[in-house]
Amino acid sequence: MVSGPCRSGAADTDSPRSPTMTVNIAEKTGARTDEAAALIGDARERIDALDDRIIGLIQERMAVSAVIQEARIGSGGRRVNLAREMEVLGHYRDALGKPGTSLAMTVLELCRGRV
Repeated sequence: MVSGPCRSGAADTDSPRSPTMTVNIAEKTGARTDEAAALIGDARERIDALDDRIIGLIQERMAVSAVIQEARIGSGGRRVNLAREMEVLGHYRDALGKPGTSLAMTVLELCRGRV
């Protein structure tokens, strides 16, 4: 069953949409048909769920990085291991291309702060 504010009743009726309803669909999704609006709405819900998982994983990574930093500093080492960071940058770049490097830099900054 289709659900969500922009698709209310879209799957249950064949009646034409009012101009106001069509504008609402376009404003919320950019779609021009109920079917496209439903597809976009469902995909956006999936993206939101994926974003929540990504955020959770980054928060988990931040906590693990804090443990590593604490152990490194506690043993007399530096807060940041540049050789390891270069490995991480290369891994993201290899997997995602040039934008992966920017993403990795952001993840590293979140996990260890600015150097």
